[in-house]
Amino acid sequence: MSIWILMIFVMLASFIVQRVLTRRFEKYSHEPSPRGLTGADIARLMLAQNGITDVTVESVKGKLTDHYNPQEKTINLSEGVYDKASIAACAVAAHETGHAIQHAQGYAPLRLRSAMVPVVTFANNTVQWVLLAGVLFFNIFPSLLWIAIGLFALTTFFSLVTLPVEINASQRAVAWLDGAGLVDASTKPMVADALKWAAYTYIIGALGSLATLFYYISIASRR
Repeated sequence: MSIWILMIFVMLASFIVQRVLTRRFEKYSHEPSPRGLTGADIARLMLAQNGITDVTVESVKGKLTDHYNPQEKTINLSEGVYDKASIAACAVAAHETGHAIQHAQGYAPLRLRSAMVPVVTFANNTVQWVLLAGVLFFNIFPSLLWIAIGLFALTTFFSLVTLPVEINASQRAVAWLDGAGLVDASTKPMVADALKWAAYTYIIGALGSLATLFYYISIASRR
């Protein structure tokens, strides 16, 4: 019963966080940045001030599709961030640039996360099929279900490793924007608030993955 309560809590929390996050970014997207710099300007300036010259800033389609690609060394900013001079754009651009700085400095959690990507990709692509086979053929091959749980555990661990990576990137973003004088007393809390709610999505995602993992383990244990 406790697992079901946790899963219901995670579902409700996820819905609430997504709603609040969308509203926060909509609100802050209409708040002009104090210096009039666009997201692309922020990213390039932050890279330059940290001595990073081998990372490019590019525009990608979509909403909240912003990400840093460590393989190609590109900061990819969505259309609502790349060429917009808003608080939301500043926050997102600085956050993604924070990942580029983590990469350049060899931030340990990011190195671990990057090393896990191929394994987790394989796990994500196969876990549901192995899980289904484990349930259907449990009497013949009972260990198959535990193999599936092991694959899912890898994805859960990946979501937990992601937490310090995302939180640290947000901390770097707020600290740099403040230190560079690109936010003031009234806009710094807005940047911190936007990134805080973005971080909550990763926390809820990790909790949801943990709850699902415990649910699968309970099924295998009963069988």
